[in-house]
Amino acid sequence: MRRVIVSALALALAPAAVFAQEPPPQQPPTQPPAQAAPAAPAQPTEPKVGFKTPAGMLLVQIKPDQTAAFEDMMAKMKPALQASTDPALQAQANFKVYKSAEASGGNALYVVLFDPATPGAEYSFLDMFNKTLTPDQQRDPATVEMFKQWANAFAGMNILNLNPVGGGM
Repeated sequence: MRRVIVSALALALAPAAVFAQEPPPQQPPTQPPAQAAPAAPAQPTEPKVGFKTPAGMLLVQIKPDQTAAFEDMMAKMKPALQASTDPALQAQANFKVYKSAEASGGNALYVVLFDPATPGAEYSFLDMFNKTLTPDQQRDPATVEMFKQWANAFAGMNILNLNPVGGGM
């Protein structure tokens, strides 16, 4: 699970690193380029955190001293997704967050319910939030620091793919 969190942080911070660097100077070609073969169509990538069913739940373990950071992220996430011009991100704003009265391995336990969920969509919190930002916002040192704080809050996460049954359909 730590790998997912570290990967999410790396992906979330990648735009800031990319935008902060200047591209290397281009050298003019010394000879005409060879005839290139047509590019293969891009294959869809598997989401780091995704659901394969019409509803999904994340059981999120947060370090006990980092609950305020996680709750801050969740409070900012929904309005950011709702304000997005991307209909796919807007659809992901349909979630509810619950804090369990019971701890999990000494960590605070949060339940995040996505109903409906979009099968195959990316539900990594940091990736979702990052997609709502402009390139300038992504480069902002305050944003980078905020993402570091949020990523540091995670102790673990479990994904549950949910199918409605019986009267819950």
